[in-house]
Amino acid sequence: MKRSILLMGLCGILCHTSCTSEKKEKEEVEKYKVTNPLKIDTSFTKEYVSQIRSVRNIELRAQEKGYLQNIYVDEGQFVKEGQLLFRIMPKIYEAELMKAQAETKAAEIELQNTKTLADKNVVSKNELAMAQAKLDQAKAETALAKLHLSFTEIRAPFDGTIDRIPKKLGSLIDEGELLTSLSDNRQMFAYFNVSEPEYLDYQTNAKDRGSSQVSLLLANNQPLKYKGKVETIESEFDNETGNIAFRARFPNPDQLLKNGETGKVQMVMPLKNALVIPQKSTYEIQDKVFVFVIDKNNVARSRNIMVGGSIPDLYVVTNGLSEGDKILLEGVQKVKDDDKIDYIFEKPQDVLTHLRLKAE
Repeated sequence: MKRSILLMGLCGILCHTSCTSEKKEKEEVEKYKVTNPLKIDTSFTKEYVSQIRSVRNIELRAQEKGYLQNIYVDEGQFVKEGQLLFRIMPKIYEAELMKAQAETKAAEIELQNTKTLADKNVVSKNELAMAQAKLDQAKAETALAKLHLSFTEIRAPFDGTIDRIPKKLGSLIDEGELLTSLSDNRQMFAYFNVSEPEYLDYQTNAKDRGSSQVSLLLANNQPLKYKGKVETIESEFDNETGNIAFRARFPNPDQLLKNGETGKVQMVMPLKNALVIPQKSTYEIQDKVFVFVIDKNNVARSRNIMVGGSIPDLYVVTNGLSEGDKILLEGVQKVKDDDKIDYIFEKPQDVLTHLRLKAE
């Protein structure tokens, strides 16, 4: 009997100890870290979708009608300035040139004879002037015939890369018809649109920035290893979008960039009194960013915020929070809206020293 009582007492002690331990562990787990947003002077990287264009990109079109007799290059080939690319059958233009040259020769002989007669007062000075005018006209016809003949040869106006060649040998080419495009890809332009507030911030902070250098993030999310520079800003805003176009120039010695590519221009924007929060204190639902704000009753309330930019580990908040709000730092994946929690407050200055991106 005594032995049974002893065993029951021991079990009770063990049970009480176990329950107490579990309760303490539970209390420890339910204590979450909370902090405040922090105002600081900093800078952040803003990304803008951009269209990449060659510094020089032109269409090469036929200036005369005829059959495409020769193609001297291939698609994607690099060509030098002055290199012969195409020839349109020149026979008719060669004949016209020969005819013009013959008429010029005849006019020269006629002028010489008229001059001899004029010197002997056999013919008037007016006839001599008419003979001179006839020669000048013949020379003009010869020059025009030479020009038309030169149009049958299409040469590269600058160093560049040949694009697609839609016509094949023997095709009948009309005047003005597209033969190919030529791109000089040694330098590239990146065009991107900036909103009016961002444009004003950029211009206002131009002196503080110290540099107009920008980076380019390619379509595969890899950065271009060469930095670019903002060169020009258009003179007018687009009335429909409220944006204005910027243009940055990037060196392209490796020929990695091609005309028509897309990417993201990354521009560093300085910020004064920016309100920042740790990225790990946020969560997203349908492309909207939320945080848990702890009210005076220690209840977690979900709140939608506007993010104006990102810094490593931090978000710049433009709307939805104030400096005095208490936000949940850790546990955003565990806490539910309207949960009452116990928390430990951590100063935002201390939070910045040991940030982790991933939410807990």
